[in-house]
Amino acid sequence: MHFNVLVIGSGIAGLSLAVRFDESVSVGIFTKKEEAESNTNYAQGGLAAVMNLNKDSYEKHIRDTLTAGDGLCDENIVRMVVEEGPGVVQDLLSWGVKFAKHSENNKEFDLGREGGHSERRVLHAGDITGREIERALVDTSREKSNIKIFENHIGIDLITARKLKIEKERENRVLGAYFLNKNTGEVITVSADIVVLATGGAGKVFLYTSNPDISTGDGIAMAHRAGAKIENMEFYQFHPTILYHPEAKSFLISEALRGEGGTLRLKDGTPFMDSVHPLKSLAPRDIVARTIDFELKRTGDECVYLDMTHKSREFLEKRFPDIFKTTLSFGIDMSKKWIPVVPAAHYLCGGILTDENGLTSVGGLYAIGEVACTGLHGANRLASNSLLEGCVFAKKSYEAAQRFLKESGKISESKAASTSNSEAVKNENPPLPEWKDFGLTGGDEMIVVSHNWDELRRTMWNYVGIVRSDKRLERAKRRIDNLLYEIKEYYWNFKITTDLLELRNIAEVANLIITSAILRKESRGTHYNIDYPEKDDKNFKHPTVL
Repeated sequence: MHFNVLVIGSGIAGLSLAVRFDESVSVGIFTKKEEAESNTNYAQGGLAAVMNLNKDSYEKHIRDTLTAGDGLCDENIVRMVVEEGPGVVQDLLSWGVKFAKHSENNKEFDLGREGGHSERRVLHAGDITGREIERALVDTSREKSNIKIFENHIGIDLITARKLKIEKERENRVLGAYFLNKNTGEVITVSADIVVLATGGAGKVFLYTSNPDISTGDGIAMAHRAGAKIENMEFYQFHPTILYHPEAKSFLISEALRGEGGTLRLKDGTPFMDSVHPLKSLAPRDIVARTIDFELKRTGDECVYLDMTHKSREFLEKRFPDIFKTTLSFGIDMSKKWIPVVPAAHYLCGGILTDENGLTSVGGLYAIGEVACTGLHGANRLASNSLLEGCVFAKKSYEAAQRFLKESGKISESKAASTSNSEAVKNENPPLPEWKDFGLTGGDEMIVVSHNWDELRRTMWNYVGIVRSDKRLERAKRRIDNLLYEIKEYYWNFKITTDLLELRNIAEVANLIITSAILRKESRGTHYNIDYPEKDDKNFKHPTVL
Protein backbone atom coordinates (compact mmCIF):
# COMPACT_ATOMS: atom_id res chain seq x y z
CA MET A 1 0.00 0.00 0.00
CA HIS A 2 1.43 3.37 -1.01
CA PHE A 3 0.46 7.01 -0.53
CA ASN A 4 2.06 10.30 -1.50
CA VAL A 5 1.45 11.50 2.05
CA LEU A 6 1.04 9.23 5.07
CA VAL A 7 -0.46 11.00 8.09
CA ILE A 8 -0.28 9.23 11.45
CA GLY A 9 -2.88 10.76 13.78
CA SER A 10 -6.23 12.47 13.30
CA GLY A 11 -6.29 15.57 15.52
CA ILE A 12 -6.40 19.17 14.36
CA ALA A 13 -2.82 19.07 13.03
CA GLY A 14 -3.11 15.90 10.97
CA LEU A 15 -6.58 16.59 9.58
CA SER A 16 -5.99 20.26 8.75
CA LEU A 17 -2.90 19.22 6.79
CA ALA A 18 -4.65 16.38 4.98
CA VAL A 19 -7.63 18.41 3.77
CA ARG A 20 -5.33 20.98 2.12
CA PHE A 21 -4.13 18.53 -0.54
CA ASP A 22 -6.04 18.46 -3.81
CA GLU A 23 -7.07 15.39 -5.79
CA SER A 24 -3.61 14.98 -7.33
CA VAL A 25 -2.14 13.89 -3.99
CA SER A 26 -3.05 10.60 -2.34
CA VAL A 27 -3.31 10.86 1.45
CA GLY A 28 -3.58 8.00 3.91
CA ILE A 29 -4.62 8.84 7.50
CA PHE A 30 -3.92 6.15 10.09
CA THR A 31 -5.39 6.61 13.56
CA LYS A 32 -5.24 4.23 16.52
CA LYS A 33 -8.92 4.64 17.46
CA GLU A 34 -11.86 6.37 15.78
CA GLU A 35 -10.93 9.30 13.54
CA ALA A 36 -12.37 11.91 15.95
CA GLU A 37 -10.60 10.54 19.04
CA SER A 38 -7.70 12.86 19.80
CA ASN A 39 -6.47 15.48 22.25
CA THR A 40 -8.07 18.06 19.95
CA ASN A 41 -11.48 16.55 20.67
CA TYR A 42 -10.99 17.21 24.40
CA ALA A 43 -9.75 20.80 24.07
CA GLN A 44 -12.21 22.97 26.00
CA GLY A 45 -10.55 26.39 25.97
CA GLY A 46 -10.02 27.44 22.39
CA LEU A 47 -7.61 28.78 19.81
CA ALA A 48 -5.58 31.92 20.51
CA ALA A 49 -5.29 34.38 17.62
CA VAL A 50 -5.22 38.14 17.24
CA MET A 51 -8.61 38.84 15.63
CA ASN A 52 -9.28 42.37 16.89
CA LEU A 53 -6.43 44.76 16.07
CA ASN A 54 -8.29 47.64 17.70
CA LYS A 55 -7.97 46.03 21.14
CA ASP A 56 -5.11 43.58 20.63
CA SER A 57 -1.89 43.29 18.62
CA TYR A 58 0.57 40.73 17.32
CA GLU A 59 3.24 42.23 19.56
CA LYS A 60 1.13 41.61 22.68
CA HIS A 61 0.49 37.99 21.73
CA ILE A 62 4.19 37.51 20.95
CA ARG A 63 5.18 39.05 24.28
CA ASP A 64 2.71 36.87 26.23
CA THR A 65 4.04 33.74 24.48
CA LEU A 66 7.67 34.64 25.17
CA THR A 67 6.89 35.41 28.81
CA ALA A 68 5.19 32.06 29.33
CA GLY A 69 8.04 30.26 27.54
CA ASP A 70 10.49 31.57 30.15
CA GLY A 71 13.41 32.36 27.86
CA LEU A 72 13.42 29.24 25.66
CA CYS A 73 11.03 30.20 22.86
CA ASP A 74 12.38 30.73 19.35
CA GLU A 75 11.26 34.31 18.77
CA ASN A 76 11.22 33.92 14.97
CA ILE A 77 8.90 30.92 15.27
CA VAL A 78 6.69 32.74 17.78
CA ARG A 79 6.33 35.72 15.43
CA MET A 80 5.60 33.49 12.45
CA VAL A 81 2.92 31.49 14.28
CA VAL A 82 1.21 34.56 15.76
CA GLU A 83 1.14 36.42 12.44
CA GLU A 84 -0.22 33.36 10.61
CA GLY A 85 -3.01 33.04 13.17
CA PRO A 86 -5.80 35.03 11.51
CA GLY A 87 -5.16 33.27 8.19
CA VAL A 88 -5.54 29.75 9.58
CA VAL A 89 -8.65 30.87 11.47
CA GLN A 90 -10.16 31.86 8.12
CA ASP A 91 -9.23 28.42 6.78
CA LEU A 92 -11.02 26.76 9.69
CA LEU A 93 -14.09 28.89 9.05
CA SER A 94 -14.04 27.86 5.38
CA TRP A 95 -14.04 24.21 6.47
CA GLY A 96 -17.15 24.77 8.54
CA VAL A 97 -15.88 25.49 12.06
CA LYS A 98 -18.37 27.61 13.98
CA PHE A 99 -16.68 29.80 16.60
CA ALA A 100 -18.89 31.61 19.09
CA LYS A 101 -19.91 35.18 18.32
CA HIS A 102 -21.54 37.91 20.39
CA SER A 103 -25.26 37.32 20.44
CA GLU A 104 -25.96 41.02 19.94
CA ASN A 105 -23.56 41.28 17.02
CA ASN A 106 -23.18 38.20 14.89
CA LYS A 107 -20.11 39.63 13.10
CA GLU A 108 -17.71 39.84 16.02
CA PHE A 109 -16.19 36.78 17.71
CA ASP A 110 -16.79 36.28 21.42
CA LEU A 111 -13.14 36.21 22.46
CA GLY A 112 -12.19 34.66 25.80
CA ARG A 113 -9.17 35.24 28.02
CA GLU A 114 -7.01 32.61 29.67
CA GLY A 115 -3.97 32.43 31.93
CA GLY A 116 -0.94 34.39 30.76
CA HIS A 117 -2.88 36.37 28.12
CA SER A 118 -2.90 40.16 28.44
CA GLU A 119 -5.98 40.49 26.19
CA ARG A 120 -9.09 38.59 25.15
CA ARG A 121 -7.99 36.64 22.06
CA VAL A 122 -9.21 33.06 22.50
CA LEU A 123 -11.74 31.91 19.91
CA HIS A 124 -14.03 29.25 21.30
CA ALA A 125 -17.18 27.24 20.72
CA GLY A 126 -18.47 27.35 24.27
CA ASP A 127 -16.39 24.81 26.17
CA ILE A 128 -16.31 22.21 23.38
CA THR A 129 -14.04 24.05 20.97
CA GLY A 130 -11.89 21.03 20.15
CA ARG A 131 -14.93 18.88 19.48
CA GLU A 132 -16.33 21.51 17.09
CA ILE A 133 -13.04 21.82 15.18
CA GLU A 134 -12.68 18.04 14.97
CA ARG A 135 -16.26 17.70 13.69
CA ALA A 136 -15.69 20.16 10.85
CA LEU A 137 -12.34 18.66 9.82
CA VAL A 138 -13.64 15.08 9.90
CA ASP A 139 -16.61 16.09 7.74
CA THR A 140 -14.32 17.88 5.27
CA SER A 141 -11.88 14.96 5.06
CA ARG A 142 -14.73 12.54 4.32
CA GLU A 143 -15.75 14.63 1.33
CA LYS A 144 -12.34 14.34 -0.36
CA SER A 145 -11.84 11.31 -2.60
CA ASN A 146 -8.03 11.44 -2.36
CA ILE A 147 -8.10 10.82 1.41
CA LYS A 148 -8.41 7.32 2.82
CA ILE A 149 -8.83 6.92 6.59
CA PHE A 150 -7.78 3.79 8.48
CA GLU A 151 -9.24 3.63 11.97
CA ASN A 152 -8.04 1.33 14.75
CA HIS A 153 -4.51 1.06 13.31
CA ILE A 154 -1.63 1.73 15.70
CA GLY A 155 1.83 2.56 14.39
CA ILE A 156 4.57 0.05 15.26
CA ASP A 157 7.72 1.55 13.73
CA LEU A 158 8.84 3.84 10.96
CA ILE A 159 10.73 2.29 8.06
CA THR A 160 13.84 4.24 7.08
CA ALA A 161 16.62 3.96 4.50
CA ARG A 162 19.11 3.54 7.33
CA LYS A 163 17.22 0.59 8.78
CA LEU A 164 17.04 -1.04 5.35
CA LYS A 165 20.71 -0.17 4.71
CA ILE A 166 19.96 1.44 1.35
CA GLU A 167 23.38 2.85 0.51
CA LYS A 168 22.25 5.06 -2.38
CA GLU A 169 20.21 7.15 0.07
CA ARG A 170 22.56 9.90 1.22
CA GLU A 171 20.40 10.69 4.25
CA ASN A 172 18.37 8.81 6.79
CA ARG A 173 15.08 9.10 4.91
CA VAL A 174 11.71 7.74 5.98
CA LEU A 175 10.10 5.33 3.52
CA GLY A 176 6.94 4.24 5.32
CA ALA A 177 5.67 2.54 8.44
CA TYR A 178 4.28 -0.67 9.92
CA PHE A 179 0.81 -0.65 11.50
CA LEU A 180 -1.07 -3.13 13.66
CA ASN A 181 -4.73 -3.57 12.78
CA LYS A 182 -6.23 -3.68 16.27
CA ASN A 183 -9.35 -5.51 15.07
CA THR A 184 -7.66 -8.35 13.18
CA GLY A 185 -4.15 -8.49 14.68
CA GLU A 186 -2.70 -8.20 11.17
CA VAL A 187 0.40 -6.05 10.56
CA ILE A 188 0.36 -4.05 7.34
CA THR A 189 3.20 -2.27 5.55
CA VAL A 190 2.60 1.21 4.13
CA SER A 191 5.08 3.08 1.96
CA ALA A 192 4.93 6.81 1.35
CA ASP A 193 6.80 9.70 -0.26
CA ILE A 194 6.27 11.77 2.88
CA VAL A 195 5.32 10.74 6.42
CA VAL A 196 3.70 13.17 8.87
CA LEU A 197 3.57 12.37 12.57
CA ALA A 198 0.56 14.04 14.19
CA THR A 199 0.04 11.61 17.05
CA GLY A 200 -0.41 14.13 19.88
CA GLY A 201 1.03 13.99 23.37
CA ALA A 202 2.01 11.49 26.03
CA GLY A 203 -0.08 12.27 29.10
CA LYS A 204 -0.60 8.58 29.93
CA VAL A 205 3.06 8.41 30.95
CA PHE A 206 1.82 9.94 34.23
CA LEU A 207 -0.66 8.41 36.65
CA TYR A 208 -2.99 11.43 36.52
CA THR A 209 -3.63 13.22 33.24
CA SER A 210 -6.27 15.22 31.42
CA ASN A 211 -5.41 13.37 28.19
CA PRO A 212 -7.46 10.56 26.63
CA ASP A 213 -6.21 6.96 26.80
CA ILE A 214 -4.64 7.19 23.33
CA SER A 215 -1.97 9.69 24.50
CA THR A 216 0.92 7.27 24.92
CA GLY A 217 3.69 9.14 23.11
CA ASP A 218 3.66 6.81 20.09
CA GLY A 219 4.95 9.35 17.56
CA ILE A 220 7.83 10.52 19.74
CA ALA A 221 8.92 6.96 20.48
CA MET A 222 8.69 5.93 16.82
CA ALA A 223 10.66 8.98 15.70
CA HIS A 224 13.33 8.43 18.35
CA ARG A 225 13.80 4.81 17.29
CA ALA A 226 14.12 6.06 13.70
CA GLY A 227 16.95 8.41 14.68
CA ALA A 228 15.10 11.74 14.88
CA LYS A 229 16.32 14.41 17.29
CA ILE A 230 14.14 15.00 20.35
CA GLU A 231 14.06 18.29 22.28
CA ASN A 232 12.93 19.77 25.63
CA MET A 233 11.29 16.63 27.01
CA GLU A 234 11.70 17.82 30.61
CA PHE A 235 9.04 20.46 30.07
CA TYR A 236 5.72 18.74 30.78
CA GLN A 237 2.90 21.12 31.57
CA PHE A 238 0.51 20.17 34.37
CA HIS A 239 -2.96 21.67 34.11
CA PRO A 240 -3.87 23.17 37.49
CA THR A 241 -7.58 22.38 37.45
CA ILE A 242 -8.81 18.84 36.88
CA LEU A 243 -12.12 17.96 38.55
CA TYR A 244 -11.46 16.14 41.82
CA HIS A 245 -14.15 13.48 42.18
CA PRO A 246 -13.85 9.69 42.57
CA GLU A 247 -16.16 9.07 39.60
CA ALA A 248 -14.80 11.75 37.27
CA LYS A 249 -12.10 10.39 34.98
CA SER A 250 -9.66 13.29 34.69
CA PHE A 251 -12.32 15.77 33.57
CA LEU A 252 -10.71 19.09 32.67
CA ILE A 253 -12.00 22.33 34.18
CA SER A 254 -11.01 24.86 31.54
CA GLU A 255 -8.73 27.78 32.27
CA ALA A 256 -11.39 29.89 30.58
CA LEU A 257 -13.35 29.80 33.85
CA ARG A 258 -10.55 31.70 35.52
CA GLY A 259 -10.57 33.98 32.49
CA GLU A 260 -14.13 34.86 33.51
CA GLY A 261 -13.06 35.77 37.03
CA GLY A 262 -12.87 32.37 38.72
CA THR A 263 -10.87 32.40 41.96
CA LEU A 264 -8.76 29.56 43.34
CA ARG A 265 -9.34 29.04 47.08
CA LEU A 266 -8.19 26.82 49.89
CA LYS A 267 -10.75 24.86 51.89
CA ASP A 268 -11.00 27.78 54.35
CA GLY A 269 -11.74 30.22 51.50
CA THR A 270 -8.29 31.84 51.25
CA PRO A 271 -7.60 33.07 47.67
CA PHE A 272 -4.06 31.66 47.80
CA MET A 273 -2.88 32.86 44.35
CA ASP A 274 -3.44 36.54 45.21
CA SER A 275 -0.10 36.81 47.00
CA VAL A 276 1.82 34.65 44.51
CA HIS A 277 1.50 36.41 41.14
CA PRO A 278 0.20 39.76 39.76
CA LEU A 279 -2.32 37.86 37.61
CA LYS A 280 -3.55 36.01 40.72
CA SER A 281 -5.66 32.98 39.65
CA LEU A 282 -4.88 33.72 35.99
CA ALA A 283 -1.13 33.26 36.45
CA PRO A 284 0.67 30.94 33.96
CA ARG A 285 -0.12 27.28 34.42
CA ASP A 286 3.26 26.18 35.75
CA ILE A 287 3.08 28.70 38.58
CA VAL A 288 -0.52 27.81 39.46
CA ALA A 289 0.11 24.05 39.36
CA ARG A 290 3.25 24.34 41.48
CA THR A 291 1.47 26.55 44.01
CA ILE A 292 -1.43 24.11 44.30
CA ASP A 293 1.03 21.24 44.77
CA PHE A 294 2.77 23.22 47.53
CA GLU A 295 -0.50 24.08 49.27
CA LEU A 296 -1.78 20.51 49.17
CA LYS A 297 1.45 19.24 50.72
CA ARG A 298 1.43 22.05 53.30
CA THR A 299 -2.18 21.65 54.39
CA GLY A 300 -2.67 17.92 53.80
CA ASP A 301 -5.88 18.69 51.92
CA GLU A 302 -6.88 16.49 49.00
CA CYS A 303 -7.83 19.35 46.68
CA VAL A 304 -8.27 23.11 46.30
CA TYR A 305 -11.37 24.84 44.96
CA LEU A 306 -12.35 27.03 42.02
CA ASP A 307 -14.98 29.59 42.94
CA MET A 308 -17.36 30.62 40.12
CA THR A 309 -20.26 31.64 42.34
CA HIS A 310 -19.90 35.30 41.29
CA LYS A 311 -21.47 34.30 37.94
CA SER A 312 -25.14 33.47 37.42
CA ARG A 313 -26.34 30.01 36.51
CA GLU A 314 -27.67 31.42 33.23
CA PHE A 315 -24.23 32.74 32.24
CA LEU A 316 -22.40 29.56 33.25
CA GLU A 317 -24.83 27.27 31.41
CA LYS A 318 -24.46 29.34 28.25
CA ARG A 319 -20.68 29.94 28.32
CA PHE A 320 -19.63 26.55 29.74
CA PRO A 321 -22.45 24.13 28.88
CA ASP A 322 -20.42 20.92 28.94
CA ILE A 323 -18.55 21.75 32.15
CA PHE A 324 -21.74 22.91 33.88
CA LYS A 325 -23.62 19.77 32.85
CA THR A 326 -20.77 17.45 33.87
CA THR A 327 -20.10 19.03 37.25
CA LEU A 328 -23.85 19.11 37.95
CA SER A 329 -23.99 15.36 37.25
CA PHE A 330 -21.57 14.96 40.17
CA GLY A 331 -23.75 17.08 42.44
CA ILE A 332 -21.87 20.37 41.97
CA ASP A 333 -23.92 23.38 40.88
CA MET A 334 -20.98 25.68 40.20
CA SER A 335 -23.17 28.78 40.42
CA LYS A 336 -23.62 27.88 44.11
CA LYS A 337 -20.73 25.57 45.07
CA TRP A 338 -16.98 25.70 44.64
CA ILE A 339 -15.50 23.15 42.23
CA PRO A 340 -12.91 20.79 43.79
CA VAL A 341 -9.80 20.67 41.58
CA VAL A 342 -6.27 19.18 41.47
CA PRO A 343 -3.42 19.37 38.90
CA ALA A 344 -2.73 16.65 36.31
CA ALA A 345 -0.35 16.11 33.38
CA HIS A 346 -1.74 18.04 30.44
CA TYR A 347 0.64 19.04 27.65
CA LEU A 348 4.13 18.13 26.45
CA CYS A 349 6.02 21.31 25.51
CA GLY A 350 8.91 19.32 24.04
CA GLY A 351 8.87 16.61 21.40
CA ILE A 352 10.38 15.83 18.01
CA LEU A 353 12.68 18.67 16.92
CA THR A 354 11.44 20.37 13.73
CA ASP A 355 12.31 23.33 11.56
CA GLU A 356 9.95 26.16 10.57
CA ASN A 357 8.17 23.83 8.13
CA GLY A 358 7.68 20.95 10.54
CA LEU A 359 10.50 18.89 8.99
CA THR A 360 12.44 16.67 11.41
CA SER A 361 16.08 15.59 11.27
CA VAL A 362 14.98 12.48 9.31
CA GLY A 363 14.46 13.15 5.61
CA GLY A 364 10.82 13.17 4.49
CA LEU A 365 9.54 12.94 8.07
CA TYR A 366 7.41 15.80 9.38
CA ALA A 367 6.01 16.27 12.89
CA ILE A 368 3.17 18.65 13.69
CA GLY A 369 1.02 19.37 16.73
CA GLU A 370 1.84 18.30 20.27
CA VAL A 371 4.21 15.56 19.09
CA ALA A 372 6.58 18.25 17.77
CA CYS A 373 8.94 20.73 19.40
CA THR A 374 8.84 23.72 17.07
CA GLY A 375 10.28 26.40 19.33
CA LEU A 376 6.92 28.05 19.97
CA HIS A 377 6.33 26.96 23.57
CA GLY A 378 9.80 27.04 25.09
CA ALA A 379 9.67 25.96 28.73
CA ASN A 380 5.92 26.45 29.15
CA ARG A 381 3.01 26.67 26.70
CA LEU A 382 0.78 29.73 26.74
CA ALA A 383 -2.86 28.66 27.05
CA SER A 384 -4.68 27.96 23.76
CA ASN A 385 -1.52 28.29 21.66
CA SER A 386 -1.56 24.56 20.94
CA LEU A 387 -4.49 24.50 18.49
CA LEU A 388 -2.98 27.57 16.81
CA GLU A 389 0.39 25.83 16.49
CA GLY A 390 -1.21 22.69 15.05
CA CYS A 391 -3.00 24.68 12.34
CA VAL A 392 -0.04 26.88 11.41
CA PHE A 393 2.47 24.04 11.14
CA ALA A 394 -0.04 21.92 9.24
CA LYS A 395 -0.14 24.72 6.67
CA LYS A 396 3.65 25.10 6.60
CA SER A 397 4.19 21.34 6.29
CA TYR A 398 1.61 21.15 3.53
CA GLU A 399 3.41 23.87 1.57
CA ALA A 400 6.80 22.17 2.00
CA ALA A 401 5.41 18.73 1.14
CA GLN A 402 3.66 20.08 -1.93
CA ARG A 403 6.92 21.61 -3.17
CA PHE A 404 8.80 18.34 -2.63
CA LEU A 405 6.17 16.23 -4.39
CA LYS A 406 6.21 18.51 -7.45
CA GLU A 407 10.00 18.98 -7.61
CA SER A 408 10.61 15.23 -7.25
CA GLY A 409 8.07 14.40 -9.95
CA LYS A 410 5.77 12.50 -7.62
CA ILE A 411 2.85 14.66 -8.79
CA SER A 412 2.33 17.22 -11.53
CA GLU A 413 -0.16 19.99 -12.19
CA SER A 414 -2.01 17.86 -14.73
CA LYS A 415 -1.78 14.54 -12.93
CA ALA A 416 -5.02 13.40 -11.37
CA ALA A 417 -4.62 11.14 -8.42
CA SER A 418 -4.97 7.53 -9.42
CA THR A 419 -5.70 6.80 -5.82
CA SER A 420 -9.18 6.80 -4.43
CA ASN A 421 -10.70 5.29 -1.36
CA SER A 422 -10.15 1.87 -2.87
CA GLU A 423 -6.74 1.98 -4.59
CA ALA A 424 -3.31 3.53 -4.04
CA VAL A 425 -1.01 5.23 -6.53
CA LYS A 426 1.94 3.47 -8.10
CA ASN A 427 4.89 3.30 -5.76
CA GLU A 428 8.16 4.30 -7.40
CA ASN A 429 10.16 3.77 -4.17
CA PRO A 430 12.01 0.52 -3.42
CA PRO A 431 9.71 -2.26 -2.14
CA LEU A 432 9.55 -2.43 1.63
CA PRO A 433 9.92 -5.69 3.53
CA GLU A 434 6.80 -7.12 5.10
CA TRP A 435 6.58 -7.46 8.87
CA LYS A 436 7.83 -10.72 10.32
CA ASP A 437 6.67 -12.08 13.67
CA PHE A 438 8.90 -15.17 13.45
CA GLY A 439 6.01 -17.43 14.47
CA LEU A 440 5.78 -15.93 17.95
CA THR A 441 2.76 -16.75 20.10
CA GLY A 442 0.66 -14.50 22.29
CA GLY A 443 2.00 -13.57 25.69
CA ASP A 444 0.82 -15.87 28.45
CA GLU A 445 1.57 -13.39 31.21
CA MET A 446 -0.35 -10.23 30.37
CA ILE A 447 -0.20 -9.42 34.08
CA VAL A 448 3.45 -8.48 33.38
CA VAL A 449 2.35 -5.80 30.91
CA SER A 450 -0.35 -4.35 33.18
CA HIS A 451 1.96 -4.39 36.21
CA ASN A 452 4.75 -2.63 34.32
CA TRP A 453 2.28 -0.09 32.96
CA ASP A 454 1.08 0.78 36.47
CA GLU A 455 4.57 0.85 38.00
CA LEU A 456 5.89 3.14 35.26
CA ARG A 457 3.09 5.68 35.59
CA ARG A 458 3.29 5.77 39.39
CA THR A 459 7.05 6.19 39.24
CA MET A 460 6.71 9.12 36.87
CA TRP A 461 4.01 10.78 38.98
CA ASN A 462 5.86 10.38 42.26
CA TYR A 463 9.39 11.23 41.13
CA VAL A 464 9.13 13.20 37.85
CA GLY A 465 5.97 15.22 38.47
CA ILE A 466 5.34 18.87 39.27
CA VAL A 467 8.24 19.15 41.74
CA ARG A 468 11.46 17.20 41.14
CA SER A 469 14.83 16.64 42.83
CA ASP A 470 18.10 14.99 41.82
CA LYS A 471 17.41 12.08 44.16
CA ARG A 472 13.91 11.52 42.80
CA LEU A 473 15.13 11.68 39.19
CA GLU A 474 17.98 9.23 39.85
CA ARG A 475 15.54 6.84 41.53
CA ALA A 476 13.14 7.12 38.59
CA LYS A 477 15.96 6.51 36.08
CA ARG A 478 16.97 3.25 37.77
CA ARG A 479 13.40 1.98 37.80
CA ILE A 480 12.69 2.97 34.21
CA ASP A 481 15.93 1.34 33.03
CA ASN A 482 14.81 -1.93 34.61
CA LEU A 483 11.37 -1.63 33.05
CA LEU A 484 12.86 -0.92 29.62
CA TYR A 485 14.91 -4.11 29.87
CA GLU A 486 11.89 -6.18 30.88
CA ILE A 487 9.71 -4.66 28.14
CA LYS A 488 12.37 -5.25 25.48
CA GLU A 489 12.75 -8.86 26.53
CA TYR A 490 8.96 -9.38 26.45
CA TYR A 491 8.56 -7.48 23.15
CA TRP A 492 10.86 -9.78 21.17
CA ASN A 493 9.50 -13.00 22.65
CA PHE A 494 5.75 -12.64 22.09
CA LYS A 495 3.35 -11.52 19.38
CA ILE A 496 2.74 -7.77 19.57
CA THR A 497 -0.46 -6.31 20.97
CA THR A 498 -1.75 -2.77 21.40
CA ASP A 499 -1.05 -2.84 25.14
CA LEU A 500 2.52 -4.00 24.58
CA LEU A 501 3.16 -1.36 21.90
CA GLU A 502 1.82 1.42 24.10
CA LEU A 503 3.81 0.21 27.10
CA ARG A 504 6.95 0.14 24.97
CA ASN A 505 6.27 3.69 23.81
CA ILE A 506 5.48 5.30 27.17
CA ALA A 507 8.57 3.65 28.67
CA GLU A 508 10.73 5.17 25.94
CA VAL A 509 9.10 8.57 26.40
CA ALA A 510 9.48 8.33 30.18
CA ASN A 511 13.19 7.67 29.73
CA LEU A 512 13.52 10.72 27.47
CA ILE A 513 11.72 12.92 30.01
CA ILE A 514 13.91 11.72 32.89
CA THR A 515 17.14 12.03 30.90
CA SER A 516 16.30 15.58 29.84
CA ALA A 517 15.28 16.54 33.40
CA ILE A 518 18.57 15.24 34.79
CA LEU A 519 20.55 17.30 32.27
CA ARG A 520 18.82 20.58 33.24
CA LYS A 521 20.44 21.78 36.47
CA GLU A 522 18.06 24.69 37.06
CA SER A 523 14.37 25.49 37.46
CA ARG A 524 12.64 27.01 34.45
CA GLY A 525 9.06 27.01 33.23
CA THR A 526 7.38 23.68 33.87
CA HIS A 527 10.62 22.05 35.08
CA TYR A 528 11.13 22.68 38.79
CA ASN A 529 13.97 21.01 40.71
CA ILE A 530 14.22 21.77 44.43
CA ASP A 531 17.99 21.22 44.27
CA TYR A 532 18.29 24.05 41.72
CA PRO A 533 15.38 26.39 42.54
CA GLU A 534 16.69 29.35 40.53
CA LYS A 535 16.86 29.96 36.80
CA ASP A 536 20.41 29.81 35.35
CA ASP A 537 20.52 31.77 32.09
CA LYS A 538 24.31 31.61 31.94
CA ASN A 539 24.45 27.83 31.60
CA PHE A 540 20.98 26.62 30.60
CA LYS A 541 19.28 29.19 28.38
CA HIS A 542 19.17 26.69 25.55
CA PRO A 543 17.07 23.67 24.51
CA THR A 544 17.84 20.13 25.68
CA VAL A 545 18.44 18.01 22.58
CA LEU A 546 18.63 14.20 22.69
